[in-house]
Amino acid sequence: MLDLSTIREGSDAGEALRNSRDLAVHAERLGYTRFWLAEHHNMTGVASAATAVAIGYVAEGTTSIRVGAGGVMLPNHAPLVIAEQFGTLASLYPGRIDLGVGRAPGTDQVTSHALRRTLSGDVDQFPASVRELLGYLDDARPGQRVRAVPGQGTHVPVYVLGSSTYGAQLAAAFGLPYAFASHFAPADLDVALRLYRERFEPSEVLQQPYAIAGLTVCAAPTDDEALHLFSSAQQAFVNLRTGRPGPLPPPVRDVRSLYPTEIGPLLDDVLTRSVVGSPETVADGLAAFAERTKADEIIVAGQFFDHRDRVRSLEITAQAAVAAFEAA
Repeated sequence: MLDLSTIREGSDAGEALRNSRDLAVHAERLGYTRFWLAEHHNMTGVASAATAVAIGYVAEGTTSIRVGAGGVMLPNHAPLVIAEQFGTLASLYPGRIDLGVGRAPGTDQVTSHALRRTLSGDVDQFPASVRELLGYLDDARPGQRVRAVPGQGTHVPVYVLGSSTYGAQLAAAFGLPYAFASHFAPADLDVALRLYRERFEPSEVLQQPYAIAGLTVCAAPTDDEALHLFSSAQQAFVNLRTGRPGPLPPPVRDVRSLYPTEIGPLLDDVLTRSVVGSPETVADGLAAFAERTKADEIIVAGQFFDHRDRVRSLEITAQAAVAAFEAA
């Protein structure tokens, strides 16, 4: 599952991070494979900006589930620093750390400048940065003058993240696993996965393509309750797209009454690219998404105002997945 350590209205980052750790404990109990946190900056509704720190906190509270970044926005950082951070995590939690990397800044241009002190770390350098990062995590080469300590030789698995065809082609060329962010940018999903599989070049890391697809899921005992809970995510999406991002608002009974008519398509957009409903609805949605993508893994995302509702959704989703894939 993918988590943003969502800060809800009336709460703070501390509660959000503690909820993330508790959610990972439940995900581990329920048999989820991995728990990823995402890097975003200057967003008052997201507490996972210091992603490596948050990963360490979650990993310390769990015992077996893989914990990682979904992802680190590599243009914001020197590859050596990321290799050292994740090499440290891998040394503390061996065999449990993942590193997903993306080329987007995860923020606005002004904040990007504040992070980097320069905007020279642009997306055009992303392939070279990925290659440099891989070198720091690989075994040391003869004569190598700069090493990541910790990091060198840890072979932390690196995943290329993307929401367009660019990342798919890079992952294919490098022979790396690929994760597509269809939970928030589904337009290029089908063509990106096709390009990744068609152009994949085997590597020392991976002999066959390995694709992960993101999907927003909001599960509850009934369709009506799930739609009610999902109104928090709809409000957050509209607020972000209209330049008013903030903490996650509570659910409402009639979300459309909050906005003028022209906002309706935004509300519909976030709903139609998500699976929202009862256990039966979620099972059908997961099965359809799996059939469409042929993904090796589905990574579920979701925003809930009440942490207990999110834990329950996690449980329902796990049960629905078993039902969906046993039927298939």
